[in-house]
Amino acid sequence: MTAGLPPGAGAHDDLLTSILHGVPGGDLPAVLRRLREAAPVYRSGLGPFWVLTRHADVQAALRDPRIIKGDDSVADLITAPGFAPRAVPSVTKSPALVFLNPPDHTRLRSLVSAGFTAARVEALRPRVEEITAELLDAAAAQGRAEVLGDLAFHLPVRVIGELVGVPPEDRAQFRALVRASAVALEPGADEAAVVAADRAAKRMAAYFGALVTERRRAPQDDLVSALLAVREGDQQLTRRELVVTVTLLFSAGFETTMNLIGNGLFLLLSHPDQLERLRRDPALLPTAIDEVLRYESPVQVDGGVTTEPVTIGGVTIPEGEWVLTLLGAANRDPAVFGPDAEVFDVGRHPNPHLAFSSGIHYCLGAGLARLEGSVLFARILERFPALRLAPGPPPAWRPGIVFRGLERLDVELGP
Repeated sequence: MTAGLPPGAGAHDDLLTSILHGVPGGDLPAVLRRLREAAPVYRSGLGPFWVLTRHADVQAALRDPRIIKGDDSVADLITAPGFAPRAVPSVTKSPALVFLNPPDHTRLRSLVSAGFTAARVEALRPRVEEITAELLDAAAAQGRAEVLGDLAFHLPVRVIGELVGVPPEDRAQFRALVRASAVALEPGADEAAVVAADRAAKRMAAYFGALVTERRRAPQDDLVSALLAVREGDQQLTRRELVVTVTLLFSAGFETTMNLIGNGLFLLLSHPDQLERLRRDPALLPTAIDEVLRYESPVQVDGGVTTEPVTIGGVTIPEGEWVLTLLGAANRDPAVFGPDAEVFDVGRHPNPHLAFSSGIHYCLGAGLARLEGSVLFARILERFPALRLAPGPPPAWRPGIVFRGLERLDVELGP
Protein backbone atom coordinates (compact mmCIF):
# COMPACT_ATOMS: atom_id res chain seq x y z
CA MET A 1 0.00 0.00 0.00
CA THR A 2 1.26 3.47 -0.86
CA ALA A 3 2.67 5.42 2.07
CA GLY A 4 0.19 7.76 3.67
CA LEU A 5 -2.91 5.87 2.57
CA PRO A 6 -5.48 5.16 5.27
CA PRO A 7 -5.99 1.66 6.64
CA GLY A 8 -8.54 -0.23 4.61
CA ALA A 9 -7.59 1.26 1.24
CA GLY A 10 -8.67 -1.26 -1.39
CA ALA A 11 -10.70 -3.26 1.13
CA HIS A 12 -14.00 -2.59 -0.61
CA ASP A 13 -12.92 -2.98 -4.21
CA ASP A 14 -15.47 -5.74 -4.66
CA LEU A 15 -18.24 -3.19 -4.13
CA LEU A 16 -16.45 -0.59 -6.23
CA THR A 17 -15.84 -3.02 -9.08
CA SER A 18 -19.48 -4.03 -9.17
CA ILE A 19 -20.48 -0.34 -9.31
CA LEU A 20 -18.01 0.66 -12.02
CA HIS A 21 -18.47 -2.41 -14.17
CA GLY A 22 -22.23 -2.58 -14.32
CA VAL A 23 -23.96 -3.91 -11.23
CA PRO A 24 -27.52 -4.84 -12.27
CA GLY A 25 -29.41 -1.55 -12.45
CA GLY A 26 -32.04 -2.41 -9.90
CA ASP A 27 -29.33 -3.24 -7.36
CA LEU A 28 -27.25 -0.09 -7.89
CA PRO A 29 -28.76 2.03 -5.07
CA ALA A 30 -28.24 -0.77 -2.55
CA VAL A 31 -24.58 -1.20 -3.54
CA LEU A 32 -24.00 2.56 -3.37
CA ARG A 33 -25.52 2.59 0.10
CA ARG A 34 -23.26 -0.24 1.25
CA LEU A 35 -20.16 1.62 0.06
CA ARG A 36 -21.29 4.89 1.66
CA GLU A 37 -21.87 3.14 4.98
CA ALA A 38 -18.65 1.10 4.87
CA ALA A 39 -16.14 3.65 3.53
CA PRO A 40 -17.55 7.08 2.64
CA VAL A 41 -14.10 8.46 1.74
CA TYR A 42 -12.54 5.48 0.05
CA ARG A 43 -9.16 4.99 -1.61
CA SER A 44 -9.41 2.35 -4.30
CA GLY A 45 -6.86 -0.37 -4.79
CA LEU A 46 -7.65 -0.40 -8.51
CA GLY A 47 -5.75 2.78 -9.28
CA PRO A 48 -4.86 6.29 -8.07
CA PHE A 49 -8.39 7.41 -7.26
CA TRP A 50 -10.69 8.05 -4.34
CA VAL A 51 -14.46 7.59 -4.16
CA LEU A 52 -16.77 9.94 -2.26
CA THR A 53 -20.35 8.95 -1.45
CA ARG A 54 -21.58 11.30 1.33
CA HIS A 55 -23.50 14.40 0.29
CA ALA A 56 -21.32 16.86 2.23
CA ASP A 57 -18.09 15.35 0.87
CA VAL A 58 -19.34 15.17 -2.72
CA GLN A 59 -20.53 18.77 -2.63
CA ALA A 60 -17.25 19.94 -1.08
CA ALA A 61 -15.24 18.21 -3.81
CA LEU A 62 -17.39 19.60 -6.62
CA ARG A 63 -16.90 23.13 -5.29
CA ASP A 64 -13.20 22.88 -4.43
CA PRO A 65 -10.98 24.79 -6.92
CA ARG A 66 -8.10 22.46 -6.06
CA ILE A 67 -9.96 19.56 -7.74
CA ILE A 68 -9.94 20.22 -11.47
CA LYS A 69 -11.00 18.67 -14.77
CA GLY A 70 -8.71 17.45 -17.52
CA ASP A 71 -8.23 14.62 -19.99
CA ASP A 72 -5.07 13.48 -18.20
CA SER A 73 -7.11 12.77 -15.08
CA VAL A 74 -9.68 10.87 -17.13
CA ALA A 75 -6.85 8.82 -18.63
CA ASP A 76 -5.51 8.04 -15.16
CA LEU A 77 -8.93 6.77 -14.13
CA ILE A 78 -10.07 4.65 -17.06
CA THR A 79 -6.67 3.11 -17.80
CA ALA A 80 -6.02 2.19 -14.17
CA PRO A 81 -5.27 -1.45 -13.24
CA GLY A 82 -8.48 -3.47 -12.93
CA PHE A 83 -10.28 -1.50 -15.62
CA ALA A 84 -10.91 -2.59 -19.19
CA PRO A 85 -7.64 -2.03 -21.12
CA ARG A 86 -8.37 0.66 -23.71
CA ALA A 87 -7.46 4.03 -25.10
CA VAL A 88 -8.90 7.29 -23.82
CA PRO A 89 -11.95 8.40 -25.86
CA SER A 90 -11.29 11.50 -27.93
CA VAL A 91 -14.39 13.19 -26.51
CA THR A 92 -12.54 13.71 -23.20
CA LYS A 93 -9.79 15.66 -25.00
CA SER A 94 -12.07 18.30 -26.49
CA PRO A 95 -12.37 21.89 -25.23
CA ALA A 96 -15.90 21.23 -23.94
CA LEU A 97 -17.21 22.99 -20.84
CA VAL A 98 -17.40 19.76 -18.85
CA PHE A 99 -13.65 19.15 -19.29
CA LEU A 100 -12.38 22.72 -18.82
CA ASN A 101 -11.06 24.68 -15.83
CA PRO A 102 -10.77 28.42 -15.18
CA PRO A 103 -9.91 30.69 -16.85
CA ASP A 104 -10.94 28.88 -20.06
CA HIS A 105 -14.11 27.50 -18.45
CA THR A 106 -15.05 30.93 -17.07
CA ARG A 107 -14.62 32.61 -20.45
CA LEU A 108 -16.47 29.93 -22.41
CA ARG A 109 -19.36 29.61 -19.97
CA SER A 110 -19.91 33.36 -19.82
CA LEU A 111 -20.17 33.48 -23.61
CA VAL A 112 -22.62 30.56 -23.78
CA SER A 113 -24.81 31.18 -20.73
CA ALA A 114 -26.78 34.03 -22.36
CA GLY A 115 -28.64 31.39 -24.35
CA PHE A 116 -29.88 29.67 -21.18
CA THR A 117 -31.10 32.48 -18.94
CA ALA A 118 -34.30 31.83 -16.96
CA ALA A 119 -36.21 34.28 -19.16
CA ARG A 120 -35.01 32.68 -22.39
CA VAL A 121 -35.86 29.19 -21.14
CA GLU A 122 -39.33 30.27 -19.97
CA ALA A 123 -39.95 31.80 -23.40
CA LEU A 124 -39.68 28.26 -24.80
CA ARG A 125 -42.67 27.03 -22.74
CA PRO A 126 -45.33 27.54 -25.45
CA ARG A 127 -43.25 25.57 -27.94
CA VAL A 128 -42.58 22.80 -25.40
CA GLU A 129 -46.35 22.61 -24.74
CA GLU A 130 -47.07 22.44 -28.48
CA ILE A 131 -44.53 19.68 -29.16
CA THR A 132 -45.76 17.70 -26.15
CA ALA A 133 -49.35 17.88 -27.40
CA GLU A 134 -48.28 16.63 -30.85
CA LEU A 135 -46.39 13.69 -29.36
CA LEU A 136 -49.25 12.73 -27.07
CA ASP A 137 -51.72 12.95 -29.96
CA ALA A 138 -49.62 10.43 -31.88
CA ALA A 139 -49.32 8.16 -28.84
CA ALA A 140 -53.06 8.37 -28.13
CA ALA A 141 -53.81 7.08 -31.61
CA GLN A 142 -51.88 3.92 -30.74
CA GLY A 143 -53.23 3.52 -27.20
CA ARG A 144 -49.75 2.70 -25.95
CA ALA A 145 -46.21 4.08 -26.14
CA GLU A 146 -42.60 3.15 -25.70
CA VAL A 147 -41.82 6.20 -23.59
CA LEU A 148 -38.14 6.59 -24.43
CA GLY A 149 -38.50 6.22 -28.19
CA ASP A 150 -41.91 7.84 -28.68
CA LEU A 151 -41.82 10.69 -26.15
CA ALA A 152 -38.68 11.12 -24.06
CA PHE A 153 -36.33 11.35 -27.04
CA HIS A 154 -38.49 13.41 -29.37
CA LEU A 155 -39.48 16.20 -26.99
CA PRO A 156 -35.99 17.34 -25.91
CA VAL A 157 -34.37 16.65 -29.29
CA ARG A 158 -36.98 18.79 -31.04
CA VAL A 159 -36.64 21.60 -28.51
CA ILE A 160 -32.84 21.66 -28.48
CA GLY A 161 -32.80 21.05 -32.25
CA GLU A 162 -34.88 24.15 -32.85
CA LEU A 163 -32.87 26.13 -30.31
CA VAL A 164 -29.50 25.17 -31.80
CA GLY A 165 -30.62 25.15 -35.43
CA VAL A 166 -30.51 21.46 -36.40
CA PRO A 167 -33.12 20.77 -39.15
CA PRO A 168 -35.85 18.21 -38.28
CA GLU A 169 -34.68 15.70 -40.89
CA ASP A 170 -31.20 15.56 -39.34
CA ARG A 171 -32.10 14.95 -35.69
CA ALA A 172 -32.91 11.23 -35.53
CA GLN A 173 -29.33 10.17 -36.35
CA PHE A 174 -28.00 11.73 -33.17
CA ARG A 175 -29.67 9.33 -30.76
CA ALA A 176 -27.31 6.52 -31.77
CA LEU A 177 -24.30 8.83 -32.15
CA VAL A 178 -24.70 10.39 -28.71
CA ARG A 179 -25.34 7.01 -27.12
CA ALA A 180 -22.13 5.64 -28.68
CA SER A 181 -20.14 8.61 -27.34
CA ALA A 182 -21.66 8.27 -23.87
CA VAL A 183 -20.92 4.54 -23.58
CA ALA A 184 -17.18 5.19 -23.98
CA LEU A 185 -17.19 7.26 -20.78
CA GLU A 186 -18.23 4.23 -18.74
CA PRO A 187 -15.32 2.66 -16.80
CA GLY A 188 -16.37 -0.81 -17.97
CA ALA A 189 -16.35 0.09 -21.66
CA ASP A 190 -13.96 -1.89 -23.88
CA GLU A 191 -11.75 -0.93 -26.81
CA ALA A 192 -14.56 -1.50 -29.32
CA ALA A 193 -16.72 1.04 -27.47
CA VAL A 194 -13.94 3.63 -27.66
CA VAL A 195 -13.51 3.03 -31.40
CA ALA A 196 -17.27 3.43 -31.92
CA ALA A 197 -17.28 6.58 -29.76
CA ASP A 198 -14.45 8.16 -31.70
CA ARG A 199 -16.22 7.38 -34.97
CA ALA A 200 -19.42 8.97 -33.63
CA ALA A 201 -17.52 12.02 -32.35
CA LYS A 202 -15.97 12.59 -35.78
CA ARG A 203 -19.36 12.41 -37.47
CA MET A 204 -20.87 14.90 -35.03
CA ALA A 205 -17.88 17.25 -35.33
CA ALA A 206 -18.16 17.15 -39.13
CA TYR A 207 -21.90 17.82 -38.98
CA PHE A 208 -21.70 20.76 -36.58
CA GLY A 209 -18.61 22.11 -38.33
CA ALA A 210 -20.63 22.30 -41.53
CA LEU A 211 -23.54 23.87 -39.65
CA VAL A 212 -21.25 26.56 -38.22
CA THR A 213 -19.89 27.30 -41.71
CA GLU A 214 -23.41 27.60 -43.08
CA ARG A 215 -24.56 29.91 -40.25
CA ARG A 216 -21.50 32.09 -40.68
CA ARG A 217 -22.48 32.51 -44.34
CA ALA A 218 -26.20 32.94 -43.66
CA PRO A 219 -27.14 33.64 -40.01
CA GLN A 220 -30.56 32.55 -38.74
CA ASP A 221 -32.52 32.94 -35.51
CA ASP A 222 -30.81 30.11 -33.64
CA LEU A 223 -28.15 29.51 -31.01
CA VAL A 224 -25.34 28.78 -33.49
CA SER A 225 -25.85 32.13 -35.16
CA ALA A 226 -26.09 33.85 -31.76
CA LEU A 227 -22.84 32.24 -30.58
CA LEU A 228 -21.10 33.29 -33.78
CA ALA A 229 -22.08 36.86 -33.02
CA VAL A 230 -21.57 36.90 -29.24
CA ARG A 231 -18.62 38.84 -27.93
CA GLU A 232 -17.61 40.10 -24.49
CA GLY A 233 -14.91 42.73 -24.77
CA ASP A 234 -12.31 41.15 -27.01
CA GLN A 235 -13.44 37.60 -26.16
CA GLN A 236 -15.07 35.43 -28.82
CA LEU A 237 -15.42 31.70 -29.34
CA THR A 238 -12.86 30.10 -31.63
CA ARG A 239 -14.23 27.89 -34.39
CA ARG A 240 -13.17 24.71 -32.56
CA GLU A 241 -14.69 25.91 -29.30
CA LEU A 242 -17.90 26.76 -31.10
CA VAL A 243 -18.19 23.37 -32.81
CA VAL A 244 -17.44 21.47 -29.57
CA THR A 245 -19.79 23.66 -27.53
CA VAL A 246 -22.70 23.30 -29.93
CA THR A 247 -22.14 19.54 -30.11
CA LEU A 248 -22.18 19.31 -26.30
CA LEU A 249 -25.26 21.52 -25.90
CA PHE A 250 -27.20 19.56 -28.48
CA SER A 251 -26.14 16.13 -27.18
CA ALA A 252 -26.58 16.86 -23.48
CA GLY A 253 -29.78 18.71 -24.31
CA PHE A 254 -31.63 15.49 -25.03
CA GLU A 255 -29.64 12.56 -23.60
CA THR A 256 -29.99 13.46 -19.92
CA THR A 257 -33.51 14.90 -20.27
CA MET A 258 -34.59 11.69 -22.00
CA ASN A 259 -33.46 9.80 -18.90
CA LEU A 260 -35.17 12.28 -16.58
CA ILE A 261 -38.48 11.69 -18.36
CA GLY A 262 -38.09 7.91 -18.57
CA ASN A 263 -36.90 7.54 -14.99
CA GLY A 264 -39.62 9.85 -13.74
CA LEU A 265 -42.54 8.11 -15.41
CA PHE A 266 -41.23 4.74 -14.28
CA LEU A 267 -40.95 5.96 -10.69
CA LEU A 268 -44.45 7.41 -10.70
CA LEU A 269 -46.01 4.31 -12.23
CA SER A 270 -44.06 2.12 -9.78
CA HIS A 271 -45.27 4.18 -6.81
CA PRO A 272 -49.03 4.45 -7.30
CA ASP A 273 -49.51 6.27 -4.00
CA GLN A 274 -47.18 9.04 -5.15
CA LEU A 275 -48.77 9.10 -8.59
CA GLU A 276 -52.20 9.57 -7.06
CA ARG A 277 -50.86 12.23 -4.70
CA LEU A 278 -49.46 14.17 -7.66
CA ARG A 279 -52.73 13.81 -9.58
CA ARG A 280 -54.66 15.21 -6.60
CA ASP A 281 -52.22 18.09 -6.14
CA PRO A 282 -50.55 19.16 -9.42
CA ALA A 283 -48.85 22.01 -7.51
CA LEU A 284 -46.41 19.33 -6.32
CA LEU A 285 -44.99 18.95 -9.83
CA PRO A 286 -41.83 21.06 -9.22
CA THR A 287 -40.94 19.08 -6.11
CA ALA A 288 -41.78 15.84 -7.93
CA ILE A 289 -39.31 16.72 -10.69
CA ASP A 290 -36.59 17.37 -8.12
CA GLU A 291 -37.41 14.11 -6.36
CA VAL A 292 -37.01 12.18 -9.63
CA LEU A 293 -33.66 13.90 -10.13
CA ARG A 294 -32.61 12.97 -6.60
CA TYR A 295 -33.92 9.43 -6.49
CA GLU A 296 -32.72 8.26 -9.91
CA SER A 297 -30.20 10.86 -11.06
CA PRO A 298 -29.73 10.79 -14.87
CA VAL A 299 -26.01 11.46 -14.32
CA GLN A 300 -24.48 9.48 -11.48
CA VAL A 301 -20.79 10.42 -11.54
CA ASP A 302 -18.62 13.55 -11.59
CA GLY A 303 -15.13 14.29 -10.38
CA GLY A 304 -11.66 15.61 -11.07
CA VAL A 305 -8.02 15.41 -10.02
CA THR A 306 -6.33 17.11 -7.07
CA THR A 307 -3.74 19.82 -7.76
CA GLU A 308 -2.54 19.76 -4.13
CA PRO A 309 -3.42 17.80 -0.98
CA VAL A 310 -7.11 18.26 -0.14
CA THR A 311 -8.79 17.25 3.11
CA ILE A 312 -12.35 16.00 2.71
CA GLY A 313 -14.40 14.25 5.35
CA GLY A 314 -11.42 14.29 7.70
CA VAL A 315 -9.20 12.44 5.20
CA THR A 316 -6.34 14.06 3.28
CA ILE A 317 -6.26 13.12 -0.40
CA PRO A 318 -2.76 13.59 -1.89
CA GLU A 319 -1.93 15.73 -4.89
CA GLY A 320 -2.40 14.21 -8.33
CA GLU A 321 -5.11 11.68 -7.48
CA TRP A 322 -8.52 11.30 -9.07
CA VAL A 323 -11.58 12.07 -6.94
CA LEU A 324 -14.69 10.26 -8.09
CA THR A 325 -17.92 11.78 -6.75
CA LEU A 326 -20.89 9.41 -6.82
CA LEU A 327 -23.88 11.72 -7.16
CA GLY A 328 -26.41 8.90 -6.87
CA ALA A 329 -25.01 7.85 -3.49
CA ALA A 330 -24.88 11.44 -2.22
CA ASN A 331 -28.49 11.98 -3.25
CA ARG A 332 -29.66 9.25 -0.88
CA ASP A 333 -27.51 10.24 2.08
CA PRO A 334 -29.67 10.06 5.25
CA ALA A 335 -27.48 12.73 6.87
CA VAL A 336 -29.11 15.22 4.48
CA PHE A 337 -32.36 13.58 3.37
CA GLY A 338 -33.29 11.97 6.67
CA PRO A 339 -34.23 8.40 7.62
CA ASP A 340 -36.57 8.23 4.61
CA ALA A 341 -33.77 8.96 2.11
CA GLU A 342 -34.55 5.68 0.31
CA VAL A 343 -38.23 6.63 -0.02
CA PHE A 344 -39.58 8.24 -3.21
CA ASP A 345 -41.55 11.28 -2.01
CA VAL A 346 -42.97 13.72 -4.60
CA GLY A 347 -43.51 16.33 -1.88
CA ARG A 348 -39.97 16.26 -0.50
CA HIS A 349 -38.84 19.73 0.54
CA PRO A 350 -36.19 20.93 0.90
CA ASN A 351 -34.38 18.79 -1.64
CA PRO A 352 -30.74 19.87 -2.08
CA HIS A 353 -29.88 17.09 -4.54
CA LEU A 354 -26.72 17.16 -6.63
CA ALA A 355 -28.17 15.69 -9.83
CA PHE A 356 -27.03 18.76 -11.79
CA SER A 357 -23.60 18.74 -10.08
CA SER A 358 -22.50 21.80 -8.07
CA GLY A 359 -20.09 24.71 -8.21
CA ILE A 360 -18.80 26.12 -11.48
CA HIS A 361 -19.81 23.00 -13.41
CA TYR A 362 -23.48 23.15 -12.38
CA CYS A 363 -25.50 22.05 -15.42
CA LEU A 364 -26.12 24.93 -17.81
CA GLY A 365 -29.31 23.31 -19.12
CA ALA A 366 -30.90 22.51 -15.74
CA GLY A 367 -33.75 24.98 -16.24
CA LEU A 368 -34.58 23.64 -19.69
CA ALA A 369 -34.58 20.03 -18.45
CA ARG A 370 -36.94 20.93 -15.61
CA LEU A 371 -39.26 22.74 -18.02
CA GLU A 372 -39.46 19.85 -20.47
CA GLY A 373 -39.94 17.26 -17.75
CA SER A 374 -42.62 19.24 -15.93
CA VAL A 375 -44.63 19.94 -19.09
CA LEU A 376 -44.57 16.32 -20.25
CA PHE A 377 -45.44 14.90 -16.82
CA ALA A 378 -48.28 17.40 -16.35
CA ARG A 379 -49.84 16.74 -19.75
CA ILE A 380 -49.53 12.95 -19.81
CA LEU A 381 -50.99 12.58 -16.30
CA GLU A 382 -53.79 15.01 -17.10
CA ARG A 383 -54.68 13.40 -20.40
CA PHE A 384 -54.36 9.72 -19.50
CA PRO A 385 -55.85 8.99 -16.07
CA ALA A 386 -55.56 5.23 -16.70
CA LEU A 387 -51.86 5.37 -17.63
CA ARG A 388 -50.04 2.23 -16.47
CA LEU A 389 -47.02 0.07 -17.13
CA ALA A 390 -47.56 -2.42 -19.94
CA PRO A 391 -47.78 -6.06 -18.82
CA GLY A 392 -44.55 -8.00 -18.92
CA PRO A 393 -41.16 -8.09 -17.22
CA PRO A 394 -40.10 -4.94 -15.38
CA PRO A 395 -38.07 -2.45 -17.46
CA ALA A 396 -34.32 -3.03 -17.48
CA TRP A 397 -31.77 -0.37 -16.59
CA ARG A 398 -29.02 0.38 -19.07
CA PRO A 399 -25.64 -1.01 -17.96
CA GLY A 400 -23.09 1.45 -16.60
CA ILE A 401 -22.65 3.97 -13.82
CA VAL A 402 -22.08 7.35 -15.48
CA PHE A 403 -25.55 7.68 -17.03
CA ARG A 404 -28.68 6.25 -15.39
CA GLY A 405 -31.59 5.37 -17.64
CA LEU A 406 -33.86 2.58 -18.80
CA GLU A 407 -33.40 0.51 -21.94
CA ARG A 408 -37.09 1.06 -22.78
CA LEU A 409 -40.35 1.79 -20.98
CA ASP A 410 -43.60 0.43 -22.40
CA VAL A 411 -46.86 1.93 -21.12
CA GLU A 412 -50.55 1.56 -21.86
CA LEU A 413 -52.31 4.90 -22.06
CA GLY A 414 -55.88 3.76 -21.48
CA PRO A 415 -58.94 5.61 -22.72
